[in-house]
Amino acid sequence: MNQNDKSAFVAIVGRPNVGKSSILNRLLGQKIAIVSSKPQTTRNRITGVLTDGEYQLVFFDTPGMHKPKNSLGKYMVRSVNESVGGVDCCMLVVEAGKEPEQIELGLIEKFKTLNMPAILAINKIDMLKEKDVLMKQILSYTSLYDFDAVVPVSAQDGRGMSELLDELKKQSSEGGHFFDDDTLTDQPERVIVAEIIREKILRLCDKEIPHGTAIVIEKMKTRENGILDIDATIFCERESHKRIIIGKGGSMLKKISTYARQDIENFFDCKVFLQTWVKVKEDWRNRAQILQNFGYDEKNF
Repeated sequence: MNQNDKSAFVAIVGRPNVGKSSILNRLLGQKIAIVSSKPQTTRNRITGVLTDGEYQLVFFDTPGMHKPKNSLGKYMVRSVNESVGGVDCCMLVVEAGKEPEQIELGLIEKFKTLNMPAILAINKIDMLKEKDVLMKQILSYTSLYDFDAVVPVSAQDGRGMSELLDELKKQSSEGGHFFDDDTLTDQPERVIVAEIIREKILRLCDKEIPHGTAIVIEKMKTRENGILDIDATIFCERESHKRIIIGKGGSMLKKISTYARQDIENFFDCKVFLQTWVKVKEDWRNRAQILQNFGYDEKNF
């Protein structure tokens, strides 16, 4: 271990659909966090690890803060609260041109209570036409909290990301690296595969399917020839949702599986044989035992 090595644990927080996962993926240079146009896509804290020379940044990509409507929602909100309390720095992600509202104000209050170093990342500047709107937004936020830095970025085209990374590095302190330098995430492989499949459902089914889907990886085994066999079950809450996910003649399920397989192959750098099935578990998001079986920590219900 190099005595000059530095590290920092960073929680990425903010309301749903502001681009937290997209920023994480852009910083890492590879997708490990689920990204879709639907809010609240991230359910678990996804840990991403970025090592750049002497610096190692460990990111917690948290679920978007929202008012929970079921047991799963409560789990997601508690996950955010735990993340904020156990890191060296928080990165608050907001959407360009949007003034602070109750969710942002609540997170800033947590920063104040914990005396937490925080960086404000204003995302989606590529969609902003008037720069004076951005300046007004910066003034609004800096009047609420003494942010260590304010960085306008675009996770879409990469603008501002190197500046953001420089600011994040400033939060690190000496004490060595906590992960091997080639580590990308501490998430189990099955979690990554499940999230990739769930992302394809959210993207391809669009507004027809709400967040009532969960993926369980039943089998994940590598053959002697290097092909990775994966069996996955997609759980949804209604028969009507099952029909949509399967599609006419199985067309939608085939599309979901094909796109998921391509991403899984890219991530693991091997050939993948993916089989998927769809089953109904009514109201699973409000049933603690099922949530546990799907991998959500019971203490957070």
